[in-house]
Amino acid sequence: MKFKRIFVIVMDSLGIGEAKDQALFHQTGEVSDLGANTFKHISEAFDKLNIPTLTKLGIKDLDNLKNIDSVEHLSSYTLKLNEASNGKDTMTGHWEMMGIKTTTPFKTFTDTGFPKELIDELEKQTGHKIIGNYAASGTKILDDLGEEQIRDNSLIVYTSSDSVLQICASEEVTGLDELYRCCEIARKLCLKDEWFVGRVIARPFIGKKKGEFKRTSNRHDYAISPSGITALNILKDNNYEVRCVGKINDIFNGCGVTSTVHTTSNNDGMDKTLNICLDRSFNSGLCFVNLVEFDSEYGHRRNTIGYGKAIEEFDEKLNILLESLRDDDLLMITADHGNDPTWKGTDHTREKVPLLVYSKMIKDGRYLGERDSFADIGDTILTNFNLKKHPTMIGRTIEEILK
Repeated sequence: MKFKRIFVIVMDSLGIGEAKDQALFHQTGEVSDLGANTFKHISEAFDKLNIPTLTKLGIKDLDNLKNIDSVEHLSSYTLKLNEASNGKDTMTGHWEMMGIKTTTPFKTFTDTGFPKELIDELEKQTGHKIIGNYAASGTKILDDLGEEQIRDNSLIVYTSSDSVLQICASEEVTGLDELYRCCEIARKLCLKDEWFVGRVIARPFIGKKKGEFKRTSNRHDYAISPSGITALNILKDNNYEVRCVGKINDIFNGCGVTSTVHTTSNNDGMDKTLNICLDRSFNSGLCFVNLVEFDSEYGHRRNTIGYGKAIEEFDEKLNILLESLRDDDLLMITADHGNDPTWKGTDHTREKVPLLVYSKMIKDGRYLGERDSFADIGDTILTNFNLKKHPTMIGRTIEEILK
């Protein structure tokens, strides 16, 4: 192997320009993703984004980001990746990074809410009245329905642009154990074809009245397992560590994961990634990180300024990580889809994603162009560890990284 440890950090939703096939991902009357560009449009909302670390890695190679300098970056490669799978959601993007091509997109209920038959059955089996049942921001729906939930000990059900059913209830009134029990019931119901969703998420909160409600860190995801073998499975089966940070473990339903740590924010995720980097017991394998706040707190809520500030905060943490990496470490920074905060609606945007590849061993860093699949990340990881992908997996090794 060339690199002993590989770190993959997903800046969740930080797309970098419309995908070449974006026209296939909207129907007549829906918002087109033509012209969407999450990173570029965020940069245009600032006089200058303060991102010196991403700048020195060559981020300007990937698009005309406002007032960001083009630099020589001999220790890093830059690429843009198109998505091969049919979809623009979290699970599809992450699964593809590790070798799965999803041809049938996950079902969403963004525009219609969940069918009455599902809601009726959920009420019957949980014993709670269901309120909500529409697509919403997690904080907005608390302001709208939190007081009613507490009064009646009901369950707030809502969704998003992902294939997800979220259940929200008070930790103090309903209790975590009861919320988790209800989510387990919902997970079983939502395995039926007509009600199928990729994830059921428990969303506990605290507070007594509108304006004071806060979601807690006791979120729990009930996901389905990947539809096939992934690079994570192969690494684990060959006795390499697969350490996961944030919601990676939930996205893969624990498959191929050797250890995982929960995070409460992007900054917390970067701190825990740094701890893994400095851990002397971690000597060979993959650290796979998701930083969800870019998407959940800023992209879906169309908060362009907040998104930009979050990128700046990440940049500071990234600089510390770069300095802490070992000589034979490899770092890959990417995204799983777009979520342009300047776009109409609250849906993800079908975009290319950046791939910044850094190591102290790289001496001829440069722009390597566009590629056709996120799966080139996983394939490169397997090739580095002298492992072969499963016949069902997709992806091509980025040879320049390993030569």
